[in-house]
Amino acid sequence: MKSIRNHFSLVVALVSILFSIQVFTIIERSISAYKENLASSYSIIVVSQLSIDEKTMKSFSSLVDEVSELNPDHVIQRLNTKIDPKNLELLKLTLPNFYKLKLTHFPTPTEVENLTNNLLNKKSITKVENFSHNHDSTFKLLLLFKDVIAVFSLSMFVVTILLIIKELKIWQFMHNERMSIMGLFGAPIWLSSAVLFRLAIVDAIIASILSFILFTYLSTSFWVEEQLSYIGIEIIFFDQVMDFAILSGVALFLSVLLALLIVIGHKEEV
Repeated sequence: MKSIRNHFSLVVALVSILFSIQVFTIIERSISAYKENLASSYSIIVVSQLSIDEKTMKSFSSLVDEVSELNPDHVIQRLNTKIDPKNLELLKLTLPNFYKLKLTHFPTPTEVENLTNNLLNKKSITKVENFSHNHDSTFKLLLLFKDVIAVFSLSMFVVTILLIIKELKIWQFMHNERMSIMGLFGAPIWLSSAVLFRLAIVDAIIASILSFILFTYLSTSFWVEEQLSYIGIEIIFFDQVMDFAILSGVALFLSVLLALLIVIGHKEEV
């Protein structure tokens, strides 16, 4: 029973680390997908006294993806539908040219500012509406959310690493006598500590399998799909090949590395 409890503690610690890593990966994918959605809906309005072709407009920045000229008729109709036709035509002639710029990705505040300055450097452009206030607020919220998740994942990682070290030390003490006897008979360090490495590898494999089952279930969960649909994004919640390979690699690497550090520390004490 005690052996099972020790195995259970180590597996839970490893699953916690793998869970935090995968959650951070999911958050990264969600933020990237959300930025793509924002980029498709976000645009910059440019007012110019002269006509500007698409090639010239794109030359201001590599951020510019699409350029479309806005029809002034819709604006005029909203202002006053009772304008005399002659005056209406005259108004159209005096109006500047309006352009809507679609960007390749959701930009940072610095990128928006640089693009705006580049556009305003052209004499014919009189105004650039970049909706900077709303854009900056949204961008800062995304960064804040990402930072909070990163701090949470890092905290969980540190705590669980300490827990794994503690559990491995317990197993070392349990087999300390046998390891010392084997060492006296000239057994190499890897052989006398084989039980510790076997424990680390077996528990890493178990943790990886449990994580695979957990995230496979969550990826097919209706609740998860519903939450993603609420914010209008579609992401790969769990890649059963790539993500599982990464999680398994992390579990095995951490387990063997920590076991090795404990064995080296034990050797130095002896």
